Amino acid sequence: MSEIRIHVRMTARSVDEPHRASSQLELLFDLTFVVAVASIVAQLAHGIEAGHAVAGVTPFLEVFFAIWWAWMNFTWFASSYDTDDVSFRLLTLVQMAGVLVLAAGVPAAVHDGNLGAVTLGYLIMRVGLVAQWLRAGIEDPPSRGTAFRYAAGISILQVGWVLRLLLAEAGVLPEGSLLPIFLVLVALELTVPVVAERAVSTTWHPHHIAERYGLFTIILLGESVLATSVGVAAAIKGGVSGSLVTISVSGLVLLFALWWLYFLQPAGEGLSRNRQRSYLWGYGHYFIFAALAALGAGLEVAVAQTGRHVGTSHVSSLTVCYAVAIPVSVFLVLLTAAHAPIAPRRVIHPAVTIVGAGLTLLLPIASVVAGSVFVVAAIATVCVLAVAVTTVQRRASAPSQ
Repeated sequence: MSEIRIHVRMTARSVDEPHRASSQLELLFDLTFVVAVASIVAQLAHGIEAGHAVAGVTPFLEVFFAIWWAWMNFTWFASSYDTDDVSFRLLTLVQMAGVLVLAAGVPAAVHDGNLGAVTLGYLIMRVGLVAQWLRAGIEDPPSRGTAFRYAAGISILQVGWVLRLLLAEAGVLPEGSLLPIFLVLVALELTVPVVAERAVSTTWHPHHIAERYGLFTIILLGESVLATSVGVAAAIKGGVSGSLVTISVSGLVLLFALWWLYFLQPAGEGLSRNRQRSYLWGYGHYFIFAALAALGAGLEVAVAQTGRHVGTSHVSSLTVCYAVAIPVSVFLVLLTAAHAPIAPRRVIHPAVTIVGAGLTLLLPIASVVAGSVFVVAAIATVCVLAVAVTTVQRRASAPSQ
């Protein structure tokens, strides 16, 4: 194990640093997001089971934005300024604590609209992040303006999030204004990096960023595996059946196919050649990640419902099937769209994902006759075919050896 460094001057790391990979601290940091994502997936699954799927979408997307944006902020900062000294580690610990506080507040935020714990967790995370940016500005003069603009923008917007909470609890805000205010604050959050880097850009490492996004994708797929196992545990109380085995295996195959599709398109080289388009790629992943998280909730409910007797569920098979189909179709379409601005060449043909998404959205209609087991198995088959077609196309277009 390498010696712990007490203090290392925080300067911009090289954009072409060889063998750059995720650090052990970054991997530990990601574990706190496993808890946060598991919490929001569980709440969405409960909402679907209770017949409130549509009503649960907005709070799910709101809380998931807080989770995703906190991960984004740390990831891109660390790619540029990770010193791995004592100060960096301790400030990362502060951000990890904030994630756990946020995760603890997810149930209250979703069920009661109580945003106190979520906002507090977000505040703790931002305090750690602002301290990191201030340190970068002090210790790295060439990037001082960029770092201080980041610190100022994040601080001002954090005041906005706290004011939103305080005014809502005081009953000052008009009814129905919380969502519009949320959208305005989100738009401003997304603008901060653009404004901060208008003169001098941070030196994030393209292959490191691509790896970090890939690791977060695996975390989200892992949450779907966990959610499916929760569904199996709930369903197995009624006894193991052929339907339960079929839908469980189909869910696993579906997740495997989505993993395969995501990693067919390498992003590191594209980000290296098109750094100016990284915003489109990075921001577009919000919906890809949210779709994978929502898929976990849909699979959990689908598996659990399969093990129950007919008539014991509060939600129809059609709703359950769409809880699986919609996230899969969103993932398929946006997988191509997000990579399009940076990809030097198309690996997955748009027709494959568009046709796959269309078929996926049509399949739940068959649940009225064939049931949810058939539909989930059919959706998995569509994704497997997308992998097969893409693999064959790549082999056919590859130059002969």
